[in-house]
Parts: sequence; structure tokens; C-alpha cells
Amino acid sequence: MIGGGVIGTSIAYHLASAGVPDVVLLERDELAAGSTSRAAGGVRATFSNPANIALGLRGLEIYSRFEELYGQPIDFRRDGYLYLLSDADDVGVFTESVAVQNSCGVPSRMVDPAEAQRLSPLIATDGLLAASWSPADGKATPESVVQGYASAARRHGARIIRHCEVTDIASSGGTITEVRTPDGAIRTSRVVCAAGAWSAAIGDMVGVPIPVQPVRRQIAFTEPIPDLPPVSPSLTIDFPSTFYFHPEGGGLLFGWSDPDEPVGFNRRFDLEGWLAGVAPIAGVRVPILLEQGIRTGWAGLYEVTPDANQIIDRSTVVDGLFIATGYSGHGFLMGPATGEIVRDLVLDRTPTYDIEDFRLGRFDRVVAAGEVNIV
Repeated sequence: MIGGGVIGTSIAYHLASAGVPDVVLLERDELAAGSTSRAAGGVRATFSNPANIALGLRGLEIYSRFEELYGQPIDFRRDGYLYLLSDADDVGVFTESVAVQNSCGVPSRMVDPAEAQRLSPLIATDGLLAASWSPADGKATPESVVQGYASAARRHGARIIRHCEVTDIASSGGTITEVRTPDGAIRTSRVVCAAGAWSAAIGDMVGVPIPVQPVRRQIAFTEPIPDLPPVSPSLTIDFPSTFYFHPEGGGLLFGWSDPDEPVGFNRRFDLEGWLAGVAPIAGVRVPILLEQGIRTGWAGLYEVTPDANQIIDRSTVVDGLFIATGYSGHGFLMGPATGEIVRDLVLDRTPTYDIEDFRLGRFDRVVAAGEVNIV
């Protein structure tokens, strides 16, 4: 197992608890040091296709019982997701998506601007046409989830080795033979790549292209704000701009995906330049934000695929290579289901989830317009 974030630790736990012998997880830094520790912690099932909805529903189910299952508190709360819509085309798309979600058991619904403001009192409704509300969605603490999965994996016999970078993967006749590190080689015929934004480099080691690119994303936290509403959504998202926020530490956590952010491994937090892009959006949608001081913030990496959907598959080129990466910002919420899927793939069982849309081979064809994960 390569990668010690929520995906890697979930897979390690599910493999070890299923009786797979000699499960070893290698992490080049500390557990959760990559994208997981930079996540906002949102957990949702409000996607536009049933396959992703199923993974989101499993995440909500497991995280709601995580302390009971694994003995680790994760501060899980179901405060809902609210998507703000100011474009008529988006309203149509979300209306269709809500119908799909409802058919899968997600209690989402479309609401008018007045109800959106009642649900998220800090927003301004200027220009809003509608919103999509899903009260069962929520949030949790990513680092705690990783610690819970890691501890459970160890209890079932898995070894977790931190500060151990994978430098190469050897193969013979199309079959993996060992993983090489500065501390020596580990003989194995099976490797799971859960390396997030660094997955392409792992694929290159065995000649398997993994189309994942790193893109910086930033989050900031305001100083405490007096008289914050007692209840607010887990995330309020201005869909056209990607700006989002939720209460955190007496103030607000907020984020925004800069559309001009170049591909690369830049993880430097650049508050001044980033705020120049955030401020005009916040000024329209959450004016109170412009009056607040910034307490802290951080930068992390999205692991982005060409169609913004994850890759969960077994390689058809190199025997023994399994891939779980490219979540494009959704890895935390999909961790529980991914662990189950990869466990089944390793054990040569048919997963209980439909993963056809997640196969690596889909990138061998041109992605049709309807295949892009828009929500």
C-alpha cells in the first residue's frame, strides 16, 4: 500500500480485517500529511450519477458510526449541504440531479432563495435563482478518520511505516516483484497505489500511465465572529464560483478553487493573491466575510483526473497493480467505500458497487459530455 491518507488507511484496514496477510502501508511523511489533512471535511451524497451517490451514501453511513465501529471520535455532524445557484442552466442541471439523488434515497430538494437564506443566514440572495439543499450531508475531521483506520488496521496485523518513500517498483514478465525504498526492498506481488496527487509518478515506475495532475487549493479561517448563527450548513457552496464556507472555531472556514491555478505541486499558502480572487465573490454572496480578519490558512493539492472522477481499478497491463486515486476533491468522503472496493478487487471478488465509470481504461476513449461529473 502506497499512501497514508484516508484512502490508503481505509484500504489497509479493509484488507487486514479481511485476513489478507502481511499488509504493509508505506507513507513518505506522516499519516494524513498529504491532501487529507488539507481537506475541509465535507461528506455528501449529492452527486449527479448513481455510482458516485452510492459511494457518498456509504461514507455518510460509516462516518455516522465511526466512533462505534473503530473507537475513534471524528466530530461527525449532519448539518447539510447547500448549493447556491444563480444561473438558469445550473438550476436545470441541479433539478435533474436532485431527481436522481431522490431515486437513490438521498433526501435532497430544490429550495427558493428565501429558504436558502433561512438555512444559511449569512448569505446574501442578490442574483440567486434557487438552491439545492441536502440535509443528510455533513462533515467530519479527516485526520481523526485516518488515525481511526490506521489503529484498526494495526489491530488486525497491518504494518504502517512512516517516513518511507517508495523510490521504485520492480516487475518481471508483467508481474510486480518488489517495492524499493531507501530502507530496503519489500518483496510483494501486489501493490495498491493510493498516493493521491503523486500517483502519476508511481504509475511511471511500472509503465502504467495514471492521468492524475496536482492542482493547489487553498482554505482560510477568519478570526472569531460575534453572533454567528447557531445553526449553519456543513458547507454552503456558491456553485458558479466554487466559493464555499462553514462555521469553524467561532469564525468561518472558507475556500475557493482559482480557475487560473496552474498544475503543479505548489503547496505554499498565498493569502494575498488568493484573497484578491475571493473578495469579489464573497462581497456579493457573504458580505460579512469582508469585514473579518484572517486567523490562518493552508494550501493543499487536489488530485485531478480529466473527467473529475476517481480511478478505482486493477491494472490490466501490470499484474498486481491496484489503483485508487484521482478523487478530484472527493477522496475523504469516498474513503469507506473505496476500502471495500479495493479489498474485493485484491481478493478477486466482484465489488458490490458499480465501478465501471471509475475504470482506468475509460481514458483510452474520448470522454463524452454526459460522463463528466458536474456536481
